[in-house]
Amino acid sequence: MTTPSLAGAPTATRPMFGTVLVANRGEIACRVIRTLKALGIRPVAVYSDADAGARHVREADTAVRIGPAAAAESYLNIQAIIGACRKTGAEAVHPGYGFLSENADFARALEQAGIAFIGPGVEALNIMGDKIRSKNHVAGYGVPVVPGVAQPGMTDGQLVDAAAGVGFPLLIKPSAGGGGKGMHVVQRPEDLPAALATARRVAASAFGDDTLFLERLVTTPRHIEVQVLSDNHGNVIHLGERECSLQRRHQKVIEEAPSPLLEALPDGAAIRARIGEAACNAARSVNYSGAGTVEFLVSDDAPDQFYFMEMNTRLQVEHPVTEMVTGIDLVEWQVRIAAGGELTVRQADVELHGHAAEARVYAEVPEKNFLPSTGTVLLLDELPRGTSGKVRVDSSLVEGLEVSSSYDPMISKVIAWGEDRTAALDTLDAALAGYTALGLDTNVEYLRLLINDADVRAGRLETGLIERKLPDLAFRRVADAELAAAALFTLAMEEQNNTPSSPGPWHARNGWRLGAPAPRLVSLGTPDGGVAAVRISSAAEVGAEGDGPVRGGAVPGSAGSGRVFLVAVGDGPARPAQLEFASRRQATLTLDGHASTYSIAPVFRGPAAPTRDSPAPGVPAELFLGTGGWSCRLAVLGREARLERVLAALHREEGAADPAVRSPMPGTVVSVPVSDGDTVAAGELLVSVEAMKMEHQLVAPLDGTVHLSARPGDLVKADQVLATVHPHTAAASEDTGADTGADTGTDTLNGEGA
Repeated sequence: MTTPSLAGAPTATRPMFGTVLVANRGEIACRVIRTLKALGIRPVAVYSDADAGARHVREADTAVRIGPAAAAESYLNIQAIIGACRKTGAEAVHPGYGFLSENADFARALEQAGIAFIGPGVEALNIMGDKIRSKNHVAGYGVPVVPGVAQPGMTDGQLVDAAAGVGFPLLIKPSAGGGGKGMHVVQRPEDLPAALATARRVAASAFGDDTLFLERLVTTPRHIEVQVLSDNHGNVIHLGERECSLQRRHQKVIEEAPSPLLEALPDGAAIRARIGEAACNAARSVNYSGAGTVEFLVSDDAPDQFYFMEMNTRLQVEHPVTEMVTGIDLVEWQVRIAAGGELTVRQADVELHGHAAEARVYAEVPEKNFLPSTGTVLLLDELPRGTSGKVRVDSSLVEGLEVSSSYDPMISKVIAWGEDRTAALDTLDAALAGYTALGLDTNVEYLRLLINDADVRAGRLETGLIERKLPDLAFRRVADAELAAAALFTLAMEEQNNTPSSPGPWHARNGWRLGAPAPRLVSLGTPDGGVAAVRISSAAEVGAEGDGPVRGGAVPGSAGSGRVFLVAVGDGPARPAQLEFASRRQATLTLDGHASTYSIAPVFRGPAAPTRDSPAPGVPAELFLGTGGWSCRLAVLGREARLERVLAALHREEGAADPAVRSPMPGTVVSVPVSDGDTVAAGELLVSVEAMKMEHQLVAPLDGTVHLSARPGDLVKADQVLATVHPHTAAASEDTGADTGADTGTDTLNGEGA
C-alpha cells in the first residue's frame, strides 16, 4: 500500500504528464509505477535482458528493452533510455534511486531532448554529486560539516600526509560516491596506504571517478537524515527526520521515523527544528527542486552536535517511513513539482503521527558476512492474510523470478506503523515472521533478531552496532523437526509422483523383508554440508506415550495423509510424527506432540526415468522449508551424493584444507594481485570478485605455490575454481583456519543502492 497525500493535497488543476518513463528496476520501479497509475499517468518500464520477466515490467502499461544484463549497457545507458522515451512518447523520466538518478549528464541530455527530469536541476546535481564540493559549498551557508580533508585531486601521498591532521580512526570516502559504496574505516596510520589503493579502485569502478577525501570518524555516531521538499516557486520545507543508524558496510538495514534519539530528548523538538532548518538551507543553497534528503552524523554523546555528510538528490530507499508518519506521497509531489506545480504544504502543516520502521530484505547470508545470494523464487507470500497492524511491502519479487548477481541484492522492504516505537517494532516483527520467500537465502531471520535486540529496543543505536552484535547472534539451525518434515514430504512426493510398482515384494520400495519390516531411509544434505539420515516406519498402533509397536508394511499409503509414523533422526530414538497438508505449499508437522507449520517448496530436476542415483524420479532434488521468517534448504541425496558428502566430512575432520579457491557466487574477476607460480602464505589475497555491489576478496587457504585459473575481466560462476594452492610439504597442508571465501565487504557498483 502507498499512503495517499493527506496533508496539503494539491488543489490546482495544472495538467501533469500523460506518460512517464521509469528509468529503474526492482521494487522502486514498482513503487513509482503504483503512484503514476493512481495519478492517471501512463507508466513506461525499461528492462535489461536479465529483467525481461521482472515484476516492474509486468506492472507497467508498456515496457522497452534497453540492453543486456550489464548495467553499463542498459540501466546506465543514457541514449538507450532517451530512445525508449521517444519510442513511447514519454514526456518525463522518473529515475528512482541509484543508476542515473543523480547523474547530471543524464539530466542535461533529457533537457536537450525536451524531456522533463523528475528531480533537481543540473546545478544541484553537479554540486551535491561531488562530496568534496558539496561539503565546502554548504559550509558557506552555515551548515555544520565533519572535520576532515576535502580537496579535489589529492594523491595518495598527500592524503597520507594530511591524515595526521584529521586524526585516527578516520573514514575514506569517494567524492563521487553514495549509498555507502567504497567507504573504508582506517584505524591505524600503517593501514592507510593499502586502504587508499583499494578505495581508489572501487571508486573508479563504481563511479568512474577515483577522487577520495578523508573525514574524522565520529565515535558512537548516529545517522540521521532529513527529508526535504522544494518546488520551483521558492518553497522549501522538511518532513522531519529518519534514523538510519543500523547499517552493515555503511548500507542501511533498518530505518525509522522519527528518530528515537530525538524523541527521547527533552529538547528533541528544538533539535529537530534546528537540523531541519540546516537541511532546508542546504537545499536552498543549490536552488533545489523536488524531493531530497540531507544526511547528518549526530554524536550519541552530544546529540545537539550534528554534521552534514551529503545530500542525496533523489528519492531514498527509506522514504516510506516518512510517508507513513506524515501521510504525504513523496513520489506524487516529485511528479507534481517537476510538472511545474507549487508546493501547497507549508512547514506548519507538517505533523508526525506515530512511528514507522522499515526493514530492508536482502538476498544474502548474514552468517557469511552478508554474502549475497542468488536463486529462483519458488514460493512467495510477503503479506499473508491476517497480518495485523498497518503494514506495507514494497517488493520486486514474483514467483518464478530469478534473482541474479547482476544487480543489488535488496529484493524488498517491509514497513510497519504503530502509535509509538514499541508498537511499530512489534508490528514489523510480526510482519517479518509471516514473510516467506523460498528458493534463495534472505536476511529476514537476521532482521527479526536485530529489531528484538535489547539495545535496539531501547533506542541505543549507532552505526557500528550490527558489526559489534553479529558474532553473538543465535541463528536458528536445522533441527529434527525440519528433517522429519522434509523426509515425510519426500516420501509423500515419491508415492504421489511415481507409477505404482509391480505386484510382489521384489519390486516394492517399502523395505519389505522376512521378519520385521525395515524402515525407509531418507538421506538429507544439510546446509553445513553434512548428511542427516532419517528412518521412517509406519505405526499401526501408537500408544499414548508414543512407544507403540511397529506393524504392517514400512510406509503404506501417503506419508502426507495425516497418518502417524515413527521417525528416527540419526542415532536418535523413534518418535511419533505426523505431516498434514493445509495446501500443496504448507504443511504442519507434529513430532512427539509438538506442532510446527512450514511453507514448503520442492525442486525437481534430473531424468524422468529411474537411474542408479535417482531410483525414484518423483522425489524432489531439494526442499526449501520456511517458518517464522526463517528458512532452510535441504538436499535429498542419492547414493553418490551421499557418499561425496560423507567423504568431504571426513576430510574436514582430518583438518585438511581445501587447496581450491572458489568464487562464492557468479561475478566478475576485478583483481588478481599475484602471478601464476608465486609462493603465497595462508590468508594472502589471491583474487577479488565483484558481484551484487560487493567486492569479495578470496585468500589462500594454506601456504604453497599458487596456480591461477582466472584473470581480471573473467566472468565466473558460483563455486568455480579460480586458483589452486599446492602445498610445499605435507606439513604445509595442515589447516591454517583461513577462510577461502573471506569477504572484506568492499562495496562496488551496479548502479543501485542508497
